[in-house]
Amino acid sequence: MPFWFWNDELRDEELVRQLADFEAHGVYGFVIHPRIGLPEDTGWLSPKMLHAMHVAIAEAARRQMHVFLYDEGMYPSGSSSGQVVARNPAHAARGLAKIDLQPGESPRLREGWQLVATLERPNGQRVAVVDRPSGGVIRGLHYLGEGSARIKEAAPPAGDILNPAAVDSFLDLVHERFAREFGRYFGSTILGIFTDEPAPLGRGAASGLVPGSAPLLPQINRVLGYDCQPFLADLWYEDRPDSLRHRADYHRAINTCLEENYYRRLGEWCQKHGVALAGHPGGSMDIGTERYFQMPGQDIVWRYVEPGAKALAGEHSTMAKCASSAMAHLGRRRNGNELYGAYGYNLTYDEMQWLAGWCFVRGHNLLYPHAFYYSIRGPRFEERPPDVGPHAAWWGQYRAYADSCRRLCWLNTDSRQICEVAVLGDAAWLPWQAASQCFQNQRDFNYLELRHLGEDARIEADGVHLAGMLYRAVILDGLARLPAAVMPRLAQLADQGRLIIWNDSPYAVALPKANLAKTAPQLIAAIDRLVAPDVILQPPSADIRYRHVAKAGQDFYIFFNEEGRVVKASLELAAKGQAQWLNPFTGEGAGAAAASPATFQPHELKVLHVGK
Repeated sequence: MPFWFWNDELRDEELVRQLADFEAHGVYGFVIHPRIGLPEDTGWLSPKMLHAMHVAIAEAARRQMHVFLYDEGMYPSGSSSGQVVARNPAHAARGLAKIDLQPGESPRLREGWQLVATLERPNGQRVAVVDRPSGGVIRGLHYLGEGSARIKEAAPPAGDILNPAAVDSFLDLVHERFAREFGRYFGSTILGIFTDEPAPLGRGAASGLVPGSAPLLPQINRVLGYDCQPFLADLWYEDRPDSLRHRADYHRAINTCLEENYYRRLGEWCQKHGVALAGHPGGSMDIGTERYFQMPGQDIVWRYVEPGAKALAGEHSTMAKCASSAMAHLGRRRNGNELYGAYGYNLTYDEMQWLAGWCFVRGHNLLYPHAFYYSIRGPRFEERPPDVGPHAAWWGQYRAYADSCRRLCWLNTDSRQICEVAVLGDAAWLPWQAASQCFQNQRDFNYLELRHLGEDARIEADGVHLAGMLYRAVILDGLARLPAAVMPRLAQLADQGRLIIWNDSPYAVALPKANLAKTAPQLIAAIDRLVAPDVILQPPSADIRYRHVAKAGQDFYIFFNEEGRVVKASLELAAKGQAQWLNPFTGEGAGAAAASPATFQPHELKVLHVGK
């Protein structure tokens, strides 16, 4: 369901023509994304924009296509294209700043600034902490001075998405308007509302600001369980033994406030109105906020992920498992990924397929290709390229790609993932080093947010039970802080021999019965003592990823050669039965001889069906 960039004069006949072209190429749904390049008389939710939306949605309904509404003009979400601030200037994004004071000096406050605290640092220097407008903006819908050498973009002011009153205004301006205009399509043609990487400070905020405000401090203190005000200088300085702990505590609390004040409100509104909150949070590791999405999601942009090291290492390597794990543990049917954005016109068809395969083998079952451009006139051609749809060189062969995506999404939807390994993560931090070893040794896993251990997971002798999943092996990798509430649960897992600590951990002493693994072979051996391998390759290959799902009494293995080398290996599978290879591009099957090695071409994705 691609982003459809509405970025030029919108004409009824052209909207209908492009929808027919989408359908002819195997595309049966889309995200309406008002985008930079619209004429100035087509403002956010203006009569002209709403008319175009009615035309597109009615035509989609006639063709039995599906639609996501995008909640902003343009992004990040939460400002209604500046209307939140226009309605109430006090709802502009705010942040905390520090002012270093000379001896005897009082802080000089500008209009709209509020003194939060004046603190003395251990070296005797004084610092004032102030609550001030962030100056942040969002990207707008209109080019200013198009056709001239000094072209600029409109940049509406960002709203304060940490302020519940500002979020209520956003919901009223956008979601309630959607309900009035398009409510009859909710839950049928319109599947959901897409929110896009909300940012508390907005874009381009003043340097050195930290998210937060004076009115937010009581909520922050409630989350922390202590008064943070005496330690606010630690947000900028590290001159106390516990400065870094206070800073980390504060940012965790801000993340919780964002969950409570923004994501939860949007999720509850969508649930009440019969549509899904879709889209994605601001960070690749933000698994905690995914609980408020009816369709959890993530975002691959700016070449965050590519063949090679970036496929397995770093924060962005965690994003696909972040969303698919949330889907599994929250009982959702779908999880998605907005992909290809700003990969540039050097993106190739092979790369496009590779990124989709990277997502599918990690459990995604909904793709939002970024993007199909309504227009590529003038500067629109270079605005976060590429166009991966009608203006792309591969448009003639797009239907085969779309059909393959649909088949692979079907495999990952309403099926049961066969996986008994969990890697522990925090609400906004997911480890990738142990995960990388699991990927390279064909040991599938899900990320398990620590909060589940204290809330809805059940620990029994055979492991962790959660939402139909059973994790017989749980890996602790690099978490610097474990909440006191989960320590007894982790001790219980350690006592049962089901907790594996990868690399050094300050909690190894507190969990003496945990299995310690300091090398990759030790980690895999520790997993294998608890979970029988589902797939064994001979000879071993670090290039192959896999996912095993059961659906309608059948077993399906998705294999993906993530690297650029040919891999030949025999396969030993836990599932037994008559096997055949399925071609995602054609849907055709071919028998798989048990004794014959499988061949995986570079970047090839293959599906093995094992029938009963």
